[in-house]
Amino acid sequence: MQAYIAIVVFMIVYALILSEKVHRTIAALLGGMLLILLGVLAQEKAIEHIDWNTLGLLVGMMIVVGITRRTGVFEYLGLKAVRLAKGEPIRILIALASVTAILSAFLDNVTTVLLIVPIVFSINDKLNLKIMPFLVAMIFASNIGGTATLIGDPPNIMIGSQTHLGFVDFITNLTPVVIVIHVATMAVFYFIYRNEMKVSNELKADLMKIDPLSAIKDSALLKKCLFVLGLILIGFFTHQALDLESATIALSGGVLLMFITKEEPEEILLTVEWPTIFFFIGLFIVVGGLIETGIIDSMAHWAITATAGNFTLTGMLILWFSAIASAFVDNIPFVATMIPLIHQMGDLGGISQTGLEPLWWALSLGACLGGNGTLIGASANVIVAGMAEKNGIHIPFIGFMKFAFPLMLLSIFIAMIYLLIFYF
Repeated sequence: MQAYIAIVVFMIVYALILSEKVHRTIAALLGGMLLILLGVLAQEKAIEHIDWNTLGLLVGMMIVVGITRRTGVFEYLGLKAVRLAKGEPIRILIALASVTAILSAFLDNVTTVLLIVPIVFSINDKLNLKIMPFLVAMIFASNIGGTATLIGDPPNIMIGSQTHLGFVDFITNLTPVVIVIHVATMAVFYFIYRNEMKVSNELKADLMKIDPLSAIKDSALLKKCLFVLGLILIGFFTHQALDLESATIALSGGVLLMFITKEEPEEILLTVEWPTIFFFIGLFIVVGGLIETGIIDSMAHWAITATAGNFTLTGMLILWFSAIASAFVDNIPFVATMIPLIHQMGDLGGISQTGLEPLWWALSLGACLGGNGTLIGASANVIVAGMAEKNGIHIPFIGFMKFAFPLMLLSIFIAMIYLLIFYF
């Protein structure tokens, strides 16, 4: 009976998230509380299923980004990209997308689009171009770039936390193929839009007059932020050798930056996206209900039977299924469900943690890149669409999907070739 309750609650939560009639944080928390109230999970057991390492890493990085964005360094990077592109619109698109991809690898992709998209609108106002290709490029670049590292996209944070794969593991195994996918994606944008983006030499000259350094608002604060960010990156690269969790590194960096900048805690903590944090809390409890009632175990048995125990086939199934599913549902709850499933498949097949690594890379590539398939596939997509609406630009769901879905499939095909050559 409890298994049926867990399934029904899980489906209700998913339906509410998809419908967007109820905020996803409320939907996840409602599901979590229902499982406890109905006796499927005891409160203590529910708390055990919350991944505090994921939450700590997110909070720590949100604090650091919240302080750093006050310096104007992100606007500086955007204007610097324009300078490097010499005012050519298609080059500006590729340059801004590349900045977005790099920032998304080391911040999180939602924060990155919140920082970069206003710059895109500002530049577009000066050049008077169609803004839609720029917005779509920022969405793609944020999700592609976020795939490259442990901290770039929430699915990776969750995978890293549950498997003890480190920052270096993600960079070594995912960054090479992410670079190839980004270059291939930008090549598609270049060939499609290169002839549509023409502006006068006068407009280019006016844009090139803007000094990127004028964007820096507080150079003293910037030095402190860069110092702490440097320490955090060193910590991420060495956290396994130091036997420290990634959350400890991020939270220590956040606390250190608050200490040396003497910022008011109340003000800084307001920059943390608390709805996202509580969304994760509710989600972990809901997935915990599926684990405790044996649903995940049954799904693992089914997956092994469906692929006849063939490891390569299992990896390709995870890659493509993750990509298609993540295009239509939020990849965070999807990955939260898949992680214990893969663990269980490993236990049933007698596969060690090291032996399971190719499946984790398949899940990461599928879930993160699949988010580019539709307008609701990833949080960054929804954020960009919302920012566009505020500026009077409507991004149509079907119109976006016609262009984005085939391009997403191309990225998954490249990921598949990479996985088959190097891991399967």
